[in-house]
Amino acid sequence: MNFEEMVSKLERFWEDEGCTRLFPYDQEVGAGTLSPYTFLRVLGRKPWKAVYVQPSRRPADGRYGENPNRLYMHHQLQVIVKPPTTDIQDTYLRSLYLLGLKPAEHDIRFVEDNWETPVLGAAGVGWEVWLDGMEVTQFTYFQQAGGQEVPVVAVEITYGLERLAMFVQEKKNVYELEWHDGVTYGDLRQQVERENSIYSFEQADIEALVTMFDLCEKESQRMIDKKLITPAYEYLLKCSHTFNVLDARGTVGISQRMAYLARVRRLAYGCANLYLENENHE
Repeated sequence: MNFEEMVSKLERFWEDEGCTRLFPYDQEVGAGTLSPYTFLRVLGRKPWKAVYVQPSRRPADGRYGENPNRLYMHHQLQVIVKPPTTDIQDTYLRSLYLLGLKPAEHDIRFVEDNWETPVLGAAGVGWEVWLDGMEVTQFTYFQQAGGQEVPVVAVEITYGLERLAMFVQEKKNVYELEWHDGVTYGDLRQQVERENSIYSFEQADIEALVTMFDLCEKESQRMIDKKLITPAYEYLLKCSHTFNVLDARGTVGISQRMAYLARVRRLAYGCANLYLENENHE
C-alpha cells in the first residue's frame, strides 16, 4: 500500500463515519490544530465533523534531508468530531485495522498525554497512541481554545502519516517510502527538506523576519478591529510561522520567546472572541 493509497483509505473511512473531507488549508502551519478547520470550529456549540490532510511545517525539526524520520515538513491527517461519539477510540482502532495494523499483531497503547498549544491558548486531555513503541497519533479532547472554555467537547485525532506509512510499508527510512508506484518520498521531498533546512538554520534574514512579524501582527489586529475573522486569522498564522523560523535560526532567547508567543496568543484570543460573537448573532 503506497502513501497515496493509505491516505485515501483513511479519508474514505472517516467520510463513511460522517466527516466532511476538506482540502489542506493553504497557509504555513506547524500542526493541523492551527488550521481554522480545527481552531475556530471547536469553538461554540455548532456540531462539526471533518477530515483533512494538513502539511505541517516545523522549521526547527529540519535535518537537511539526512535524518530517516525527522522532517522540516510532515503530513498530518486531522480528524475532528464534535461532539465525539462514545465509541470514538474503537472507531480509531478500526481505521488502523483497515491499514492492516491489527491490534492482535501489534503493541498498541494509549499513553496519557494532556496537551496544550500555548500559542493558541488551547488545551485538552488525551493520549498519545503508540504503535510498537513509536507515537503515530495524538488523541485529544479539547477543553479550551483561544483562551475560551469550549461549551461542547470536540475530539481531535491527529495521525502522523509518515510514521504510520513506515509501519505499513515496513520501512526504516522515510525517504524510502513509496508515495506512488515508482515514485518515492525522497524523489518528492528530500531536496525540499535540504533547502528549507539551509534556509531556516543558515540563510533566513533575521532583521527582515522581525519586521515581517511586526507587520503581520499589526495587520491581524487591524482585521480583528474590522471584524474580519478570515484575514485576521491568516495573518496570525503568518506571525506564527515567522516566529518558528526565527526560533529555528537560534536568535530567540527564553524571554523573547515568551513575549513572541504572548503576542500571537493575544491575536488568537481576538479571533476566537470574534468568531464566537458572530456565532451568537446567527
